[in-house]
Amino acid sequence: MSRFPSIDVQRLRWFAAVAEELHFARAAKALHISRQKLSHTVIDLETELGTKLFVPGAQPTQLTDAGQELLREARDIIARTENEAGTAAGAAPAALRVGFVPGVTVTKWERIWGQRFPDIPLELVAVAQADQESALREGRVDMCFVRLPIDRDGMNAIPLYRELPVVVVPKDHEISLFNEVSLADLADERLQDTADIDTVEAAIELVAAGVGVAIVPHSIARLHHRRDLVYRTVTDTDDTEVALAWPPTQTTASAEEFIGVVRGRSENSSRSPAGKGAEPEPRKPHPAEKRPRPARKPIAAKKKPARGRKR
Repeated sequence: MSRFPSIDVQRLRWFAAVAEELHFARAAKALHISRQKLSHTVIDLETELGTKLFVPGAQPTQLTDAGQELLREARDIIARTENEAGTAAGAAPAALRVGFVPGVTVTKWERIWGQRFPDIPLELVAVAQADQESALREGRVDMCFVRLPIDRDGMNAIPLYRELPVVVVPKDHEISLFNEVSLADLADERLQDTADIDTVEAAIELVAAGVGVAIVPHSIARLHHRRDLVYRTVTDTDDTEVALAWPPTQTTASAEEFIGVVRGRSENSSRSPAGKGAEPEPRKPHPAEKRPRPARKPIAAKKKPARGRKR
């Protein structure tokens, strides 16, 4: 029986790459990861095992007896794992499946991921907001951009940014004369039910037909933008918050790397991709973060508003 505890196969592959190359920089280049990340992984592995795997300070790099023993076992475990999975050595890793609810734009993160991890497929999955939790808990996606609140029991979530609410009105509506309005300004309007983001397109169609107005998150108004409609900020109703959520069981190395991409970490960040807690970093301002609103004022006095609304 092996005297080494169970070690995940990815870390064994990274260790084996260094042990066979006997050169950290060449091994890191072959693995498409930073040398710093590879060094941290080996240090963490030595700490976990309570033994040195490489001779300290040796030039060139040399394995200790424990390192040679682990290398022999690592080769066997890697080969056995690949045979059981029916894959050959060097096969592409499994795709990271990331869901996103309506209104969330993932293009930037997809581009950065493709540049940093070209060998790890990123599968983006459109998810209805009503299904955001079930998609995660049932394993249809590994991670998901969700709108809060969600049930945090058995779920990690990193809040990312807040969205301002806007009211959608016909282009010739008197509200279009203003930069922003309050709920009091909408007191005499018929408000469409937009509680279900997944069906909000029907409510916006009614607005375009002249049947009331609709209050939605800013990104949803942009998603369903039409030339015959405009939207204006509503100053005194709740914002909505977008977060990246995932079950703790899906905190894989790929998931950690994706969190780093979303949080804006540099490619050479020293944070380990495996075995770290899910505690988020301190929040940083985001371009879509709520900002101080200017005093309400009219855009132009094209016509006199009804019901004595101030401009």
